[in-house]
Amino acid sequence: MTVNSADSHVLEPSDLWLRNTPAKYRDRTLRVERDGDREAISIDGVVIRRNPVDTSGKVRAPGQGDPVARLHDLESQDVWAELMFPSLGLWLPMCPDRALSLELSRVYNDWLLDGFMSVSPRYIGAAIIPIVDIVDAVSEIERAAGLGFQAVNLPAHAPDERLYNEPAYEPVWSAIESTGVRMTSHVGTGADPVVARGRGGAVINYTETFFPPQRLIAHLVASGVLDAHPQMHVIVVEGGASWLPALMERMDEGYTQHGMWARPKLSALPSEIIRRQVHATFQHDRALLSTIDVTGVESLLWGSDYPHFEGTWPNTQH
Repeated sequence: MTVNSADSHVLEPSDLWLRNTPAKYRDRTLRVERDGDREAISIDGVVIRRNPVDTSGKVRAPGQGDPVARLHDLESQDVWAELMFPSLGLWLPMCPDRALSLELSRVYNDWLLDGFMSVSPRYIGAAIIPIVDIVDAVSEIERAAGLGFQAVNLPAHAPDERLYNEPAYEPVWSAIESTGVRMTSHVGTGADPVVARGRGGAVINYTETFFPPQRLIAHLVASGVLDAHPQMHVIVVEGGASWLPALMERMDEGYTQHGMWARPKLSALPSEIIRRQVHATFQHDRALLSTIDVTGVESLLWGSDYPHFEGTWPNTQH
């Protein structure tokens, strides 16, 4: 059976931003450097992530950075097309500087377009959109759409001072709807995903990653954003989907049982808007199979998470 993946990744060259960031920003760009037994990722001189070197090198799929070899990997897994996200670039939304954030995002978007999307239509890239400034976000959405991108990625965790239900984002939602691109939001973006250290930290932090996508959906649905933009579709990526029916029922309960306080009034129940315009990716969610009557089929998208080691490669068909 041939399938499409709504969650796959490229592995960017570690010196991508050093080579391609405009000279005036190069000393502040994203860097990947060896720090003892760890790989340190920094932006503007601030270390935002330290990955153990043995972990970062654990999976070496032939096509993770090679567009031609990658086609062979897809064929071996019976995957036809894939929606592609960055690896190192997932940390770009951690940059708080307006000008630098825009330049770093453009470096990745241009590289993905030239290095992968131009090689095969089976590669569907999600452009990184900086949201430090709304004007820049709109500009990059429109630029990406003009270049042929069909999807754009906004961080799962919105800035604390400007959550996704704020009216300030209206130009962003209008740009997404008018250009016809799909909004995606990959887990672990926009804030440090490490919330606990010590005992149980690895499992706690992995579990925590699926909360921001639920918050994002709640904001976009309850605030009326999706109702006001019926052609706008949102895909939340790599957070699983077994929680989706519970979120739908909880939002319906809040909207109906506490309707006297619910503002704005929606044209349909939250669950109906979610079924119409929200999609969540899954890999291993067995519990999801028993709740499809609640979610509907079109709200669910499978993703391989290629080539990351928690994904399905090289055993996708199993």
